[in-house]
Amino acid sequence: MKRKLGYLTLPLLMAAAFTTQARADGETIAVFTKNQTNPFFQTVRVGADNMAKVLNAKTLQYIPTKPDSIPEQLSQIEDVVVKKPSAIVFTPVDYKAMVPGVEKINEAKIPVVNITDRSAGGKFLSFVGADDYSLGLETARFLLKALGGKGNIVIIEGVKGSLTNVDRVRGFNDALKEAPGVKLLASQPGNYQRLQALQVMENLMQSNSQIDGVLAANDAMAVGAIEALDGANRKAQVIGINGTKEAIDAIKSGKLLASGDYNGFAQGCLGTMMAIRSLRNQPVINEIVLKPTVITKDNYQPFDVPLEQRTCPTFEDASKLSAK
Repeated sequence: MKRKLGYLTLPLLMAAAFTTQARADGETIAVFTKNQTNPFFQTVRVGADNMAKVLNAKTLQYIPTKPDSIPEQLSQIEDVVVKKPSAIVFTPVDYKAMVPGVEKINEAKIPVVNITDRSAGGKFLSFVGADDYSLGLETARFLLKALGGKGNIVIIEGVKGSLTNVDRVRGFNDALKEAPGVKLLASQPGNYQRLQALQVMENLMQSNSQIDGVLAANDAMAVGAIEALDGANRKAQVIGINGTKEAIDAIKSGKLLASGDYNGFAQGCLGTMMAIRSLRNQPVINEIVLKPTVITKDNYQPFDVPLEQRTCPTFEDASKLSAK
């Protein structure tokens, strides 16, 4: 029977861990994420902590205080190279700008796993992430179907030029091409930030008397758009991406139509697992690309689980995913 990643039972996880683990070394894994404002990355961090704990390792979290700050993450790389952790699990704040930083990590001979945003350069043990294009495409298709293939749409993008944004918005736009009855009114950046998306949505409503649907490139911006709609006493169908707890709650209450999910918890788990397995001279999987899921009011229950109650996928689960 097919099992859903990230919600497996603890005994299964423990069994997998001890059958594949040569010894418990107490390694330190430095985990780099992009910000503290997007709940998705908290999910990634909890997944990394969960796996490290099960494998008797520990994590050291590196998070820019200014969201997605390139200078700050570069400075954090300087710090981690000095501290020399056992390995690094790395999400670049910018997939191109952080390449020199990755090269410094490589020069320091610290093993590194790339998760979530695929780096444009550098050497990695493994990549764990998702197909952002499919995530955008499938989530947008769900919204357009809910609208009956007609109406006025706006897109609230993430950070311009970021790989996740480029691919998700490309998916949005390709879905729109399949629905000739839909009109795209505007596509503007909200930089993955809730407040900025709220302000963008307020401006869009001032210049457009009828907006039927909102495609937001993450959940935080979707929630910001909903707050703007509520403030203006207007209605529109809104979708986001990330499958955060806030999004699940909004789906349950009927405020949010859907959220595309690519399991940040599993990404944190599997990235940390690959780093530790490499340190213990165990086989690793070079690439794990998780399939997207569109979370709706009809299927949200398996995702409505507190982070502290989730357990990581096993190496065997990861092996199956890598073969798809």
